[in-house]
Amino acid sequence: MNNPKRTELSEIGEFGLIDRLKEFFPAKSSKIIKSIGDDAAVTKTAENAIQFISMDLLMEGVHFDLAYTPLKHLGYKSVAVNVSDIAAMNGTASHIVVGIALSNRFSVEAIEELYMGMKLACEAYSIDLVGGDTTSSRSGLGISVTVVGEGREEEAAYRSGAQINDLICVTGDLGAAFMGLQVLEREKQVYLANPDMQPELLDKEYIVQRQLRPEARVDVIKSFKTLGLKPSAMIDISDGLASELLHICKESNVGAYIYEDKLPIDPMTFDTAREFELDPLTVMLNGGEDYELLFTIAQSDYEKVRNHPDISVIGYIKSADEGVHIYTKGDHLVPVTAQGWNHFKS
Repeated sequence: MNNPKRTELSEIGEFGLIDRLKEFFPAKSSKIIKSIGDDAAVTKTAENAIQFISMDLLMEGVHFDLAYTPLKHLGYKSVAVNVSDIAAMNGTASHIVVGIALSNRFSVEAIEELYMGMKLACEAYSIDLVGGDTTSSRSGLGISVTVVGEGREEEAAYRSGAQINDLICVTGDLGAAFMGLQVLEREKQVYLANPDMQPELLDKEYIVQRQLRPEARVDVIKSFKTLGLKPSAMIDISDGLASELLHICKESNVGAYIYEDKLPIDPMTFDTAREFELDPLTVMLNGGEDYELLFTIAQSDYEKVRNHPDISVIGYIKSADEGVHIYTKGDHLVPVTAQGWNHFKS
C-alpha cells in the first residue's frame, strides 16, 4: 500500500494552511457575511447591525518569552491584539472570553498579575471580560482570547475592497516592535552570560514598549467617524507591512506601488536597526507586531487624511497585472515579498 504524500506545514505556512482549511468549511448560514479569511468573521444580527468575532492564541516560547515579558504586560497585549482585529474591520470591540493553559510553576499571584494586565486593557478599550476557561499545561503558558465586536453593515471594512487608484495609508510608525524584540533578546543573552549585568534599556523605552505592550488603534477608528471616512479595505499589521499589503492585494485582486521615502519610521527604530546592522527598510516591511492599521481610501478622500498627524499616505493601488512593488530611495522598482513571521518554519 502506498503511503499518502506528507506535506510539511513549513511548506505552505500559516496562510496556506488557512486557505486549505477554508475549503472544508463553506459558510452555510445566511447570517454569515464574512467567514474565514479576514481579520474577523462577520455575522448579521439585525437590520444593518453586524457582529464581529475573532480570536488569537499566544503560546510561551513561540509568541512571548517570560524571561523579559512581565505578566501584566502580557495580559494587556493578549487583549490589545484581539481588539486590533476588530478595529481592522472598522468595528468596535465589546467583550472577550479568555482561556489559559498553565502549569504549577505559576502561583495564584502570578495568574492574578496576568489578569490585572487584561483588566487594564479592558478598561482602556471599554470592553468586558465575560468568561473563559482554565486548564493545565505541560509545555508552558498558553493564552487564547476570543473577542466579539459590533458595527454597522455599511461601515465594515474588508481586505477585499481596494480599488485601482485608491491611496494606500498606514497609521503610526513601522518596525518599532520588531526592533524592541531585538533589544530584549540581546539583553537576555547578556544576562545569561553574566547574571550580574543590568539590562541597558534606558534609551530604548519606546521600541521596547511597542513590543511588550502594543496598543490597538481604536483612536484612529474613532477619528474615521469624525472625518466621515470609510476605508475601502483595511487590515492590521501583525505579520509585517509587506505581508499585510499582499493580503489586501490578493483579496482585492489588485496590485500596488508603495514608496520607501513615504514609510513612517521612528528615529529610535531607525538608529537601533543601524546599531544591529539591519536595513531599516527591511525592518519596516517585515518586522511585524506593530498592530498599526494598513488601509486604502478613494483619492477623493485625500483631504480628510492629509493633515492627520498619525496617518501616512505611502502609495496607491494598481491593476493586478502590475504586481506589488516598492520604489526605493535609489529609484529602483523592487517586488514586495513577504518575509514576516512564519509560525511553522523548522
